[in-house]
Amino acid sequence: MSTVLVSETWGEHAAVLARQAAASGAGGSVGRVELRVLDVATPASPLRLQRGGVLERVAVAFETYGELNADGTNAVLVTHALTGSAHAAGVAERDGELGWWDPLIGPGKPIDTERFFVVCSNVLGGCYGTTGPTSLDPATGRPYGPSFPRYTVCDMVEVQRRLLAQLGVRSLRAVIGGSMGGMQALEWAVSHPELVRAVAPLAVGARHSAWAIGLNEVARRAIMADPAWAEGRYPPGSQPAAGLATARAIAMLSYRSFDSFEERFGREKRAVGAAADGACASDGEVFQVASYLAYQGEKLVERFDANTYLHLTRAMDDHDVAAGRGPLERVLGAVRMPALVMGIDTDVLYPEPEVRELARLLANARYERIVSPHGHDAFLIEYAQLAPRLREFLADDRAA
Repeated sequence: MSTVLVSETWGEHAAVLARQAAASGAGGSVGRVELRVLDVATPASPLRLQRGGVLERVAVAFETYGELNADGTNAVLVTHALTGSAHAAGVAERDGELGWWDPLIGPGKPIDTERFFVVCSNVLGGCYGTTGPTSLDPATGRPYGPSFPRYTVCDMVEVQRRLLAQLGVRSLRAVIGGSMGGMQALEWAVSHPELVRAVAPLAVGARHSAWAIGLNEVARRAIMADPAWAEGRYPPGSQPAAGLATARAIAMLSYRSFDSFEERFGREKRAVGAAADGACASDGEVFQVASYLAYQGEKLVERFDANTYLHLTRAMDDHDVAAGRGPLERVLGAVRMPALVMGIDTDVLYPEPEVRELARLLANARYERIVSPHGHDAFLIEYAQLAPRLREFLADDRAA
């Protein structure tokens, strides 16, 4: 029933990225792109959340690449992961940063902007321009913080649906995303089969496992144990940096793999002066893996928000496409559209058997295996393996 393709495992990390970006398929860049914002909820048309909350104003930050056809039917929605943003491709006008999936999106690339109108938006509850905990609460004039209403992946999809309607999209050629983005793709397939013709959920299962929930819980506790947490009412610019950095370090361990860390770091050490702040040192040295984790934590603190992290991980923990809909087998068996499901052989966050089971339960799914030492993060690294699968998937006439 499923097709499994296996390719070689790549070597040293930096060389891997360069080789795979080059091998992902000939194509050009979408160039410089500007982040746009649209209001999708107003007091006249509020967003009623699945858990009972109401948002009278919701702004969505998004980017688009390519042109929408006259029928509004050539759109591809690309959905991001936990700490991702709307900047999936091209060079950001504001800071010159390259999009997180740039090797896969552009003219002649697997997600071909000469054929498709590609949309990527920051999710509901994010902190990159879409309404979330860092936004001002109209009722108080202060950031929502911990009082931002609880939302679900289903609510994220509803916000995307409203955005796409404003952009003139009448039908989606596909929804493609990894990890939390894969949750959104699945929710689109179940909630709006009349609007989407194919889905590609990568590195994700049909529902969040106890293992994944447990990892998120430990990360949240790290944030809330930081004295700077202040019950979530920390002032702007003074968030619980140590707690958020620790949460990121915990997450990074689940995003990679034993082999990835052994190959890249082993037991190598470096001088304390060259180590990232926050790494625990002894005898004037620190393990390189400790320095790496400290650095990753620092970088996230610079660009992300602790309340947002808590809210998004809770939404991920609630992920269960069958919730309130019936038995999982029946719910997924009713999804008739073509689906490309990709699992990663070294993924410890969403182990490959879990992803294979998702493919088995979907009525019209094809399973593809990504072989990589890099664990869960392979869907953001292994461009050479992702590219041919996505190119073939989007060329499938069954959903054209």
